[in-house]
Amino acid sequence: MSEHAERFTALRPLLFTIAYEILGSATESDDVLQESYLRWAEVDLDTVRDTKSYLAQLVTRQSLNALRAQARRREDYVGPWLPEPLLVDTRDAGADVVLAESVSMAMMVVLESLTPDERAVFVLREVFGFGHDEIAAAVGKSAAAVRQMAHRAREHVHARRKRFEPVDPATSEQITCQFFATAATGDVSSLIELLAPDVVWTADSAGKVSAARRPVHGADRVARLVIGLLRMAGEEGRVELATYNNAPALKLYLGDSFEGVITVEITEGRISHFYAMRNPEKLTTATIPRAISR
Repeated sequence: MSEHAERFTALRPLLFTIAYEILGSATESDDVLQESYLRWAEVDLDTVRDTKSYLAQLVTRQSLNALRAQARRREDYVGPWLPEPLLVDTRDAGADVVLAESVSMAMMVVLESLTPDERAVFVLREVFGFGHDEIAAAVGKSAAAVRQMAHRAREHVHARRKRFEPVDPATSEQITCQFFATAATGDVSSLIELLAPDVVWTADSAGKVSAARRPVHGADRVARLVIGLLRMAGEEGRVELATYNNAPALKLYLGDSFEGVITVEITEGRISHFYAMRNPEKLTTATIPRAISR
């Protein structure tokens, strides 16, 4: 293996995580890393003082280009847009609380509300701890502008993000299993007990398969929606427990056909949000475990 390849491979989990948090797409992150490696392979290593900083800047620039192109495509998107679910290699999950929160579906959705530059600055500063000068080189702004952007992005995220409290994996798995076992009985009132009163169901289908075109709010409506979905799936439908974006999730099947991923957010012992990915294009790499790091 060449020295270029060795250095890149050693940092690949970190570089993938940067790209994913900027783009919200594992598929596009793979493309960004491939393009970044081709550029890296042309670099004279004697001119590189800090490989991690250099590669992070390179991947950030490529990610921003992809994000701006994505924003143009998204103008015609049908219904809610959600990040691609990330099947995290379990060896990387849980222990690092900052990393766990940074790829949580709730945080990824909040990051969607930032401008591309703000998003890159927030990710590089708050998650990965890069200096303002390093970030300035990555986004093509002055260090002073980056400082202002970081402050603005941090306030924006904190205003929209509930305080992150890691949920014990065994507890969250038990709540998720209990919810879907109860849903199978069709008992609405028992199901509502397991939901936060202001629970939200958000589904991303891009209009390609049947799914709610707008977020569904409230325990009663969400409980009835889930029971209706299970009835519609019938005996052909089955679910498998999994962990996506460091949270409990369910893989949905109709017979042998992989139909979607539902990620569950739990707050104070109750389910507060369901993120249902039904867009077939965003499920193509959803079964590939990913190594992440920071």
